[in-house]
Amino acid sequence: MKTVIVTGGAGFIGSNFARLLSQEKEYRIVVVDKLTYAGNLANLKEVEQDSSFVFVRADICDVQAMQIIIDEYQPAWLVNFAAETHVDRSIDGPKDFIETNFVGVYVLLELAREYHAKLEGDAKAAFRFLQVSTDEVYGSLGETGLFEETTAYDPNSPYSATKAGADHLVQAYKATFGLPVLITNCSNNYGPYQFPEKLIPLMILNAVEGKELPIYGDGSNVRDWLYVEDHCKGILLALKKGRVGQKYNIGGRNERKNFEIVDRICEYLEEFRPAAQNEALKSKGVAAYKDLKKFVADRPGHDQRYAIDADKIERELGWKPEHNFETGIKCTIQWYLENSKWAEEVQSGAYQRERLGLNIKEKK
Repeated sequence: MKTVIVTGGAGFIGSNFARLLSQEKEYRIVVVDKLTYAGNLANLKEVEQDSSFVFVRADICDVQAMQIIIDEYQPAWLVNFAAETHVDRSIDGPKDFIETNFVGVYVLLELAREYHAKLEGDAKAAFRFLQVSTDEVYGSLGETGLFEETTAYDPNSPYSATKAGADHLVQAYKATFGLPVLITNCSNNYGPYQFPEKLIPLMILNAVEGKELPIYGDGSNVRDWLYVEDHCKGILLALKKGRVGQKYNIGGRNERKNFEIVDRICEYLEEFRPAAQNEALKSKGVAAYKDLKKFVADRPGHDQRYAIDADKIERELGWKPEHNFETGIKCTIQWYLENSKWAEEVQSGAYQRERLGLNIKEKK
């Protein structure tokens, strides 16, 4: 079986990617995660039953730990999802973003370079290092236009700046050292297992609990929304078929204004769990989910619009998203309604216990 190290694999997108690999039945999956607030073993309950699954708690900035992991498991692919991702948190405290998103990537690249240099024959030819990045590195768009792979970087937040720096470093390791790398830049992901600080799960859970639905500014900021499973399939295609050294933009072609997202969530919640039957709303005298909306002060440096041109990955690799926004948001809302226990667990801190430690062992 092909061994794949998935760093950040207990987070939102990483755990969905691990789940996809598990379904393929062709891979030994080694998930490495620091288990910060957004990385949680509850995200991997389905995958951990797979006999080919291994979990290691470690920080990608820890050179010694990552060296042990790479030496132990001898990966064919190293896929880096590990990152601090929430823009608001990067405004409050950029340091963690610099350490994980940039320094951590440097550590992985150095270790991958040394590891790749020792490989021979087919193993050397097959090795790939894939950096999972974001459309936010490109900055903000006006009312028209799309981000292409050749669009100049123009990050506007500490988060996007650290991701941009990491992308440049990855490209430099290909140009300077010949490391076989790939970069994917995605639009806004949504779907199962997303930590409830992000827009869509936050709105769903707040609404169900009868809490305010805060919308930044006037809610006119536009994002291109990509269902997480479609994103993961694009990453896997890039690993299988992508040309070494290339960047692939992965977008859903589903542009929506933020206030439109909130309105749609409210509409579907009325269908799936009517406000008139929700005790949390009834107790507060709230007649409809939409009445919970509240416009709040905008985020500093809030990019106005993101939109991905996914022509390259569609043309070269044959990738197409399987979900449009309507099918994707319905699946997402239903998942959160059916998995309230998961939401409670990941917000409780119950999975951040020190006793988990660095534990390098394969599940039997």
